[in-house]
Amino acid sequence: MIQLKKTIVFILFIASFGTNAQNTFKNWPDIIRKNDADWFASAEAKNIAENVLLYQRNIGGWPKNIQMQNPLSETEKQKLTVLKSDLHEITTDNGATCQEMLFMSKMYAQVKDERYKESFLKGLNYLLEAQYNNGGWPQFYPLKKGYYTHITYNDDSMVNIMNIMKKVGEETGFFSIKPPKEIVEKAKKSFDKGIDCILKTQYKQNGVLTAWCAQHDEVSLAPANARAFELASLSGYESAKIVLLLMSVEKPSAEIITAVKSAQAWFEKTKITNLEEKRVLNDAGKIIDKKMIVTQNAAPIWARFMDLETNEPFFCDRDGIRKKSLEEIGSERRNGYSWYTDAPKEVLKKYASWAIKNGVKVSGTETSDKKKDNSITVALDGSGDFTKIQDAINTCPSFPYEKVTVFIKNGIYNEKIRIPEWNTHIALIGESKENTIISFDDNFAKINTGRNSTFFTYTILVEGDDFLASNLTIKNASGDNGQAIALSLVANRAKISNCNILGNQDTLYLSGKNAKQYFKDCYIEGTTDFIFGSATALFENCEIKSLKNSYITAASTPQDSVFGFVFKDCKLTSDAAATAVYLGRPWRIYAKTVYINCDMGKHIRPEGWENWSKPEAEKSAFYAEYNCKGEGFQPTKRVSWSHQLKKKEIANYTIENILKDSVENWYSK
Repeated sequence: MIQLKKTIVFILFIASFGTNAQNTFKNWPDIIRKNDADWFASAEAKNIAENVLLYQRNIGGWPKNIQMQNPLSETEKQKLTVLKSDLHEITTDNGATCQEMLFMSKMYAQVKDERYKESFLKGLNYLLEAQYNNGGWPQFYPLKKGYYTHITYNDDSMVNIMNIMKKVGEETGFFSIKPPKEIVEKAKKSFDKGIDCILKTQYKQNGVLTAWCAQHDEVSLAPANARAFELASLSGYESAKIVLLLMSVEKPSAEIITAVKSAQAWFEKTKITNLEEKRVLNDAGKIIDKKMIVTQNAAPIWARFMDLETNEPFFCDRDGIRKKSLEEIGSERRNGYSWYTDAPKEVLKKYASWAIKNGVKVSGTETSDKKKDNSITVALDGSGDFTKIQDAINTCPSFPYEKVTVFIKNGIYNEKIRIPEWNTHIALIGESKENTIISFDDNFAKINTGRNSTFFTYTILVEGDDFLASNLTIKNASGDNGQAIALSLVANRAKISNCNILGNQDTLYLSGKNAKQYFKDCYIEGTTDFIFGSATALFENCEIKSLKNSYITAASTPQDSVFGFVFKDCKLTSDAAATAVYLGRPWRIYAKTVYINCDMGKHIRPEGWENWSKPEAEKSAFYAEYNCKGEGFQPTKRVSWSHQLKKKEIANYTIENILKDSVENWYSK
């Protein structure tokens, strides 16, 4: 089962001090997926392989949920030998058989033991034998009475099998074992039959193709029930892997293209963006409760079970009675099952490139009679497409290839806005910098969620790369009441031009892994640390205004970053109340901040920089100036550990060097 928004870390303690080292692995699937090829030649791996061979039945498949790495007693080995000819409980559920075949392939790549090759080929033959004539696979083979005979997409069972058939049929070299030519041909035909079954089982609502169910009847192909709490329904989880499989087909047929397009549209239609799952854990890390919390602009999730006709999510306990919310079912099923998933996010992420590759128009770039979908207008008076900016962003396509422009007419938009990481290439363009105002009033005390409350105070949060903003005022309106972010940029290749960014403490937060950000012709004001964060950011021709005595910058530049904050041709101004302002102090000890050709008002303190009670930062931080002017530029009075750059050093501070990225000249677009 997948676990939503949870990173599962398997800690493997490998005590390999000799050939008889005690095995301490804790999870069989994780062992199989080890990337250390040499390990599969070790004595430890060979011992595990002996167990895998013992567990394999003569028919070729394996039972499920076996920790193959656990040592076996002689009595256990004898029992497994007797079971070799048993035809019960052999399955592909929970990854069984498919994962053991992968293990044998990895073993054979390092150790040419013919038993490993024979085991893999027996497993492959088992999968070929288990396939129905209509192309589907049951959960158990030989057939086990009950819902186990249904065509089973549940937990990716059929998709796992088809990926094996695809790799074998295409002779990709993924597996170290090369089947005979006649088996390769059988694998090709098996894959094609499986695709045909997938296309025939895609569910239609009022004649419109949607997605798939976890189980389909093996005769009628209709949606089917499984366990009491697994009623026939459209699946947000299983459908995702099916679509990714279809998208992997080279030169897809018209039927495959239609299936993928329809499923993508259904995923967009059924995504949930106002809920997040909250888990309560005990001291041992076990889930003791799950709750769904209403959250504004949450990352998209999908229900595991959706009504076949309405797409409405539903939930079931072991009594098989449908409920409308997770809270209505008992704790055993509520906490012991995955009811929501983010798996379709991968489909939406890859869809645009797949569509372009296969000549499919991508939503967000095709034209209509009235306008292009990649141009949206927001207006408070109702004359645009939306009256709220967030509503416009929520309709933008995921990971588009072209810029999506949201044009915002004049007005004061009292909104808290999030542009998530999948909404890349968004441009917010205001009608005018002075009169297009986006304002919200959160602050640290108001958020009150603990020590990290600052990061939730934003008026605008940008997580999507390749962001552009122009002709706007972005304001945190909470006043001088502690930390309160106006603009939070956690994105790469973000360009802000001709904008006002207004606030007090912590006005502008700049972050993101290896993020490069560019500010041009902007006005930025604040009180304490009002430009802070870890990004590499270039400010050109900007006015930086201090509202009271404090600090302009608080960089947290990573140690390996060449540049931090760079101000070029900027003007440092102040309110009358600000008469003693520092250029910066180090939020983290490797902070980097440089002022080049800047005009510094008299409010700048002679010493210029402060160490924030971190004497070690005086050696590790890099604070520098070059060719500045104004009453506040007093290079001879600066702290001894700051720098005045030489002309040959300043040659490195070009826009090309500072903002260098894999996307060339992104800052000039």
